[in-house]
This record gives sequence, C-alpha cells and structure tokens, in this order.
Amino acid sequence: MSEEKNIEVTEEVTRAAREAESREVQARPKTSWEPQSKLPKPDHQEGWVFRWVATSILGQPNNVNVSAKFREGWEPVKAEDHPELNMISDHGSEWADKGNLEVGGLLLCKAPKETMAARDEYFRQQAQNQMDAVDNNYLKENDPRMPLLKPERKTRTTFGGGSKS
Repeated sequence: MSEEKNIEVTEEVTRAAREAESREVQARPKTSWEPQSKLPKPDHQEGWVFRWVATSILGQPNNVNVSAKFREGWEPVKAEDHPELNMISDHGSEWADKGNLEVGGLLLCKAPKETMAARDEYFRQQAQNQMDAVDNNYLKENDPRMPLLKPERKTRTTFGGGSKS
C-alpha cells in the first residue's frame, strides 16, 4: 500500500511540473506596435507652435503658399535646432539646402503662440460675423402671422381650480 501512495504523489508532482511549462508561461510579453508618422512631431518648445507648410504640390513649387505663411508669421525651422527628428530632408530642395527641414514638399515652420492665438481669434470672429449675417438676412423676412421659425411652445397645467361647494 505504501508503494501505491508513493506512485500517486510522484505522479502529482510530475503533472504540476508539466503544467508550469505551458506555452502561456513561456510566452513573450506582448507589446503594441504603431507605424511611425510620415511627418515627425518636434519636441514641444514653450511659446512656439509648429506646422508643416506646403512648398510644392505635385512637384511644382508653391511659392504663393509659402509667402502667405511667412507673412502670417511662420518661419522655417533649422534642422540643427531639432536633432530629435532624426530625418533626411528632400535632396536638391531650395529649403533643405539652407539647412531647413523639408519632407515631401512640406517645410517645418514655427510661429509665436500669441501670434497664432490672435490669428485663430480673427478667423473665429470672421466666421461668427458670417453666421450673424446669414441669421439676420433670414430672420428679416420673418412675419409673426407666419413665422419662419416656430417659437417654443409652452404649456401650462393647473390643478384644483374647480368650483367650491
């Protein structure tokens, strides 16, 4: 009888050891992978905003766009100022030859945060003025006898207003 108990104990130990050798225990830790962006993002600099500006479209120079962006306050970024981007600029490009970062006809530029906030506020105000003009033009045709926009309907319910006996 003692031999049977020893065999059972040995068998349980063997099974436990094999269970520890499962594939789940030996599996490598899973990590997620994402493709790198075609346009890298420069490290944050306090007080500056970055943007990629189109210098060419379909291989043709787009000087009008570049000039407009420069007048808005954007200025080209030097490659030596951002070694973290670790990229090769377009060969033979006018901007890359000057030491700037250009990839696929896009030039990395920066502008002061305050200037871009003022620009955004200007365009927000322009959009609001356009919406106000549309609303005013639409509502000037409004007639109370046949309103273009239905007023909110309000109902009132009262209780206990019956006769007293």
